[in-house]
Amino acid sequence: MASPSATTVPSAASAAASLSATEANATTTPQAPKKTKLHGRAFYESIGSPKYIVAPMVDQSEFAWRMLTRSFLPAEEQHKLLCYTPMFHARLFTEAPKYRDSHYQPIRGPLTENSPRPGSPDYVPFLDGNPSIDRSLFVQFCANDPSYLLSAAKLVAPYCDAVDLNLGCPQGIAKRGQYGSFLQENQELIFELINTLHNELDIPVTAKIRILETKEATLKYAQNVLRAGASILTVHGRRREQKGHQTGLADWEYIRYLRENLPKETVIFANGNILQYSDLEKCLETTGADGVMSAEGNLSDPGLFARPPPVGEEGREYWRSKDGSRGGWRVDAVLRRYMDILYKYVLEQEPPVRRTLFMPGDDVTWLEKPTITSTETTTTQCQNNSDEPPRKKHKSANGTASTPSTSTPTDTTNPHLHPKTLQTSPNLVSMQPHCFHLLRHFVTTHTDVRDMLARARNGADILKYEAILSQVERKVAQGLLEYERTDGASFDVEELETLMKETEESQNDPESSAKARRENKRPWWVVQPIIRPLPKEALAKGALQLSKKELKAQAATAEKIKNGAGVVAAAGAAVAAVASVFGGGKVKKEEETKEEVNKDKAAEEAAPVPVAGEDGAETAVESLEATTSYPKSELVSG
Repeated sequence: MASPSATTVPSAASAAASLSATEANATTTPQAPKKTKLHGRAFYESIGSPKYIVAPMVDQSEFAWRMLTRSFLPAEEQHKLLCYTPMFHARLFTEAPKYRDSHYQPIRGPLTENSPRPGSPDYVPFLDGNPSIDRSLFVQFCANDPSYLLSAAKLVAPYCDAVDLNLGCPQGIAKRGQYGSFLQENQELIFELINTLHNELDIPVTAKIRILETKEATLKYAQNVLRAGASILTVHGRRREQKGHQTGLADWEYIRYLRENLPKETVIFANGNILQYSDLEKCLETTGADGVMSAEGNLSDPGLFARPPPVGEEGREYWRSKDGSRGGWRVDAVLRRYMDILYKYVLEQEPPVRRTLFMPGDDVTWLEKPTITSTETTTTQCQNNSDEPPRKKHKSANGTASTPSTSTPTDTTNPHLHPKTLQTSPNLVSMQPHCFHLLRHFVTTHTDVRDMLARARNGADILKYEAILSQVERKVAQGLLEYERTDGASFDVEELETLMKETEESQNDPESSAKARRENKRPWWVVQPIIRPLPKEALAKGALQLSKKELKAQAATAEKIKNGAGVVAAAGAAVAAVASVFGGGKVKKEEETKEEVNKDKAAEEAAPVPVAGEDGAETAVESLEATTSYPKSELVSG
């Protein structure tokens, strides 16, 4: 099924040149879709004009996580939260039934083109796209072949609201597979992929892109995507090379530029720099976007989209500092919610009856009991929590005592509860990485829980996670008691003072994360964002290293200084050596010597000129890899 387009993606072609070719051939745009459907803003309004969006994340925005995120919103607002599925591979989704059924489960049986659809008498919704609990929902695919993309999209179309094309994945696997952001040089193929779905599907198509090296090039990119038929455009305000320790800041000004230069009816979602609830409105105001999407911020805090409760109405799940300046959802409360959702929807059984979430002032005798650290005693603890009589222990084959487990389902008549099926359930496979995100700051303090989590792996062994939850609840209770005993002094006072000092020292440094770390700092018993150091900071810490080319330039700089070369020229070279790490290796120096200016001019004159391709398009001769400039911002990562 491979198409010529899929095998001829030019790795070094220019997106701008490809865009020009697409514009020149705009008159050949295919006819309107075969079936009338809502498009653009009309479609957006039909799903409630959602302002907040859970981003598509590989193996991380699955059903259970979407349900957890929605659970923090009032019941009447949960349907207004738009969620994306994880990114699926279109070819694998089409060709491999095991891949398909282990990633997307809208019905109980295998998903095929003949599966029961909504409206048919034999349709019984299961998890993904369930009309009563999992909407609005967009399904995202990565693809480089229109035929595979269409086949995959037709399989999910009856069970979602729209299909999204991933044009933003910057990872190495996307480069090898030629999809995601590595299609951005082939704008004709992008047009074909989107337009195929626009014309052939009964539901809308949307797309998610990254910004290019200039606002003008990004605008042309967006125009091509919209002209192809995308109903909604999501813009991640980072370039392709901004990943890992080079992630840096998202540039909201690019998104604002698109808002001001695209038709007013265009629906735009902004993505990037969302760490906490207050960032949501700040992003909408700055960018002018219709909605704001969060990925990493949501992974660290699934309650991100929920308005914090008013002072005095926190309840047991939400913690607020004594001075009222900081607050957040408790990790034990979030972990409980998450596990109870898995019990109810994935394991299809009632969650264990748990003791009331602890608050200072409650009875503490349970803290004096032996800790639960193994799965052998977890079931007994669950029974104790529910005041049930302990189950009788039986002798196992090797003569040791064991307690029968009812927490892990063994109903082999239900295919979704078969042990082998549970091992590949997308909701259980994702459990360990989700817990590491939620407990990232917690396990830094409590390494014993980190070790338990490392051994837990698949959520199909739910008893191991019950043991983890038991330890988390116990340690959070102890942390809260200590916070009260010290009148709040146990909350990293020294670290906050250090962060305050760093913030004051770096007020005019746009590449310092000190302010963001200080503003988002919470006690370890509260979920909170994971803030990456900005590239310059990562370089200083040794987490990011210069390439051989950059080290050579740095050595040349040192040699110039040693030989008494001009300070300005040496400083400029030093800036180049370091700054090239942050972008694609091209750096503008603040000061250039006359010799350097002449060299640049000569290189520019010698550069090859774009030539016309076979179809009249300009052939690209320059890569889009370019310097990453980091705007002044209060936000980091997300």
